[in-house]
Amino acid sequence: MFIDTHLHLDAGEFDTGRDALWQDARAAGVEQAIVPAVAAANFEAVRAMRQQFGVAAAYGLHPMYLAQHQDEHLELLADYLAREQAVAVGECGLDLFVPGLDPARQQQLLLAQLKLARHFDLPVILHVRRAVDQVLKCLRQVRVRGGVAHAFNGSEQQAQAFIELGFCLGFGGAMTYQGSQRIRRLAANLPLSAIVLETDGPDIPPEWAQGQPNRPDNLPRIAAVLAGLRAMPLAELAAATSANARRTFDRL
Repeated sequence: MFIDTHLHLDAGEFDTGRDALWQDARAAGVEQAIVPAVAAANFEAVRAMRQQFGVAAAYGLHPMYLAQHQDEHLELLADYLAREQAVAVGECGLDLFVPGLDPARQQQLLLAQLKLARHFDLPVILHVRRAVDQVLKCLRQVRVRGGVAHAFNGSEQQAQAFIELGFCLGFGGAMTYQGSQRIRRLAANLPLSAIVLETDGPDIPPEWAQGQPNRPDNLPRIAAVLAGLRAMPLAELAAATSANARRTFDRL
């Protein structure tokens, strides 16, 4: 059985056939998923996913939606974290790849969300794009209990820095491409205790689903790629990564 630690089940790409989509995932062996919110505007949609499908919910303010975020949304976020059975704060983080996203404002919001995570004793789901060192600096400034560096694409040294701060690293569709040599080396060589599985559906589709929305029922095949890279039985990998997810997100 597998746990998808990052699935945007509320995304518009899944509006037609969402029930069947989740049924297919369960039939494929995906026992649970974490659905992270990205802005105040979709907090209610994420809550609805938890109520309808029994998935886990996380709430955060994603850096790519910076133009939508208002200071009062931090108060709303705190309210959802307090009363809506959140398993994590997120998706939050820094994105220094997309042009036009004010780095100072991003950092301000990330630090505020880290403080909320510390207050509520919750792990954090981090978006980290072209900003690994900057995110690590924020984590050292505001210590939290850990979480996941989602879609990790840094160096081995940076990976070890996250691990030392109590974080797991999320691996998904990008790892399935033969050309993703750095990600594949990390997936093969990092401690198994530091790895969790994710799809990021509908985003980051695997090699066999290019140009299509990434579905949660792709997760077992993604896991099989990882098992092959690590030369270990798939069942053993499934058990280990699920245990890692439950240890990291202890409210699952």
